Amino acid sequence: MAGNKHIGILTAGGDSPGLNAAIRSVGKAALSCGMEVTGFRDGFRGLAENLRFPLDKTTLAGILTVGGTILGTGRDKPHRMEVDGEIRDMTDVIAETYHHNRLDALVCIGGGGTHKNILRLMDKGLNIVSLPKTIDNDLALTDTSIGFDTALGIVTEVVDRLHSTAHSHHRIIVAEIMGNRAGWLALGAGIAGGADVILIPEIPYQVETVAAAIRRRSDHGTNFSIVAVAEGAMSVNDVAVYTAAKQRKKASKGTPEHAQAKQELAAFNERHGGHTLRLSKQLEELTKLEARVTILGYLQRGGTPSAGDRLLATRLGSRCVELIASECFGVMVADRGGVATPVPIAEVAGNLKLIAPDHAWVLSARRVGTCLGD
Repeated sequence: MAGNKHIGILTAGGDSPGLNAAIRSVGKAALSCGMEVTGFRDGFRGLAENLRFPLDKTTLAGILTVGGTILGTGRDKPHRMEVDGEIRDMTDVIAETYHHNRLDALVCIGGGGTHKNILRLMDKGLNIVSLPKTIDNDLALTDTSIGFDTALGIVTEVVDRLHSTAHSHHRIIVAEIMGNRAGWLALGAGIAGGADVILIPEIPYQVETVAAAIRRRSDHGTNFSIVAVAEGAMSVNDVAVYTAAKQRKKASKGTPEHAQAKQELAAFNERHGGHTLRLSKQLEELTKLEARVTILGYLQRGGTPSAGDRLLATRLGSRCVELIASECFGVMVADRGGVATPVPIAEVAGNLKLIAPDHAWVLSARRVGTCLGD
């Protein structure tokens, strides 16, 4: 019976707007069914160290509109957790904590890395239901994730505000937006904010193509441009170097050359971390216009969650409790066609939702004349 169940809940990975709304939804729905609810602090470390506290109506009151997470979060991996200066596999310890607290189910709210970690705990026999959370919106099998709508609004507002500076000073403004592997945030905010150029990881760009688009604007009397760049966007040349490095690493596995191949890939990733600044300088040289860079950073995932994220978190969180009551475990509660739908965690973990070349957003950007760098 639902009323006899005891559930745990944690938030893992990066913080995201709407986490507290999701905690509140799961907690209030569970309490209304007579379930007992325990929160675990700081992600999977909280399970490993039994950092728990009860979630009741008082604890859950007033958090719907609050950013961040009252549970705290962390990026610790259950199978590789630092304990007393050593890296240890804590999956068995976590399983012991789960059983010691007599949990019937565990709710994990997180993104791609979290779902990989969940699989390891499911292998230990834990009953888990997850909720999708990431401002990158790159989780497989869900239309959207908790946090994306808020971040999209924040970035769009920033792009809006950059227009006045770019126009006033006849500058190129390059805005670096989060999205290491998928460009949903840069593409969506770029379209909504009227960016002139949008560069995303899924579409390798040519610097000269971008410069040519900016020069065309200058030729027509518009001496400013806004360039929205996902942090993981790469030029065609960078893609070739990165792909070759990955192939060398894969081919050399189990050989003495593997360590060197890993170092080469790591060196590339470190170099790529400053690609937005390099792009800005290249565009200055090619267009003869002054360029400035704005790196949005953590601004994108802070603050009060939007109405859309509060609604999404409440829908998914309350459905999560229904699934637990019916003992449907090993699933993520996805948003599919506006319906909270359980999908297998095994099909989510390790898979990315990338932007297809013919996605409606891509086609719309091209139709209104936005340069995508290809």
